[in-house]
Amino acid sequence: MVLTVVSPVEAASATAPGPHSFVADAVRNVAPAVVRIDTERVVERQPFDPNLIDPLLRDLLGEPGYGPERQRGQGSGVIIDRDGLVLTNAHVVEQVENVGVTLADGEQRDGVVVGRDPITDLALVRLKGEAPPKPARLGDSDALDVGDWAIALGTPYGLERTVTLGIVSSLHRNISSLGFNDKRLDLIQTDAAINPGNSGGPLVNAEGRVIGINTLVRSGPGAGLGFAIPINLARRVADQLQLAGEVVHPYLGLQLVPLTARIAREHNSDPNALVELPERSGALVQSVLPDSPAQRAGLRRGDLVVKAGEVTVSDPQTLLQQVDQAELHQPLPLQIIRGQKDLQLSVEPEPLPGFS
Repeated sequence: MVLTVVSPVEAASATAPGPHSFVADAVRNVAPAVVRIDTERVVERQPFDPNLIDPLLRDLLGEPGYGPERQRGQGSGVIIDRDGLVLTNAHVVEQVENVGVTLADGEQRDGVVVGRDPITDLALVRLKGEAPPKPARLGDSDALDVGDWAIALGTPYGLERTVTLGIVSSLHRNISSLGFNDKRLDLIQTDAAINPGNSGGPLVNAEGRVIGINTLVRSGPGAGLGFAIPINLARRVADQLQLAGEVVHPYLGLQLVPLTARIAREHNSDPNALVELPERSGALVQSVLPDSPAQRAGLRRGDLVVKAGEVTVSDPQTLLQQVDQAELHQPLPLQIIRGQKDLQLSVEPEPLPGFS
């Protein structure tokens, strides 16, 4: 055992109060606006075979068969304005009957769901009662750089007022690569610990400004990475939810796959290939949905989209971003390659059906 002798002067300086870290200052700025969200929903109980259940458990499970069952859930949220609007994840308040909100000081309020958007996994909840605490300040997610500080706040595993620290480890992470093909998200990746219950809570920068809304964590191999919805997108969605209770997403009716120069070279080296692909990046049309804006515009399977408006399309995500920002029923110019020809088409995005 090695003993270290500390002089009285050193001991005094080590215990003397000093300036807070930037993390403590950032947390102090945003913590009053971070809330816990408790939900209750009614689901149908799944049937079971009583012959396969230990007799000691049958009384706990009840009679076999279907029946309503109440489930409780928990998540996080952040107050974003003085009218008591709380931004959270859509999956936190999906099909709920009751929403309870616990403020940072422990006060409990009822909440009402203003609107949900499953496509971006964002939702807006309004607090009932008196004026809420000071709302969080929102940052600019477009100004982020890889390596910037990232601080996550929320209620993981029911543990309120939990703070974790990390960095922005990647930007523009394509959510389809994480297995969520029904979402339109371009995520912030962070190594700040995010766990169940953090969903809907804020990811903030070193100044305590919200830069993202925590939404999911990678489990299994590669665990330890969390993902957040950029706050600039969340702000636009929240504005639409506040005004209309829903978000209308433009769509073309295309199923797309990425095309890279490497894939094109491999395809062209195949003697059984039906067409030669250009050695350039883009969004390759895998299929065109019937009676869709894309079909009416003349797009076909095998077309390679290389430009949308004034933006070069390097992959499907780039095209989807341009479609999301396009105006409904207004022409969106597309440059495509069909075989050996360059073509200019114009498509008019329509509202995405089935998600109102």
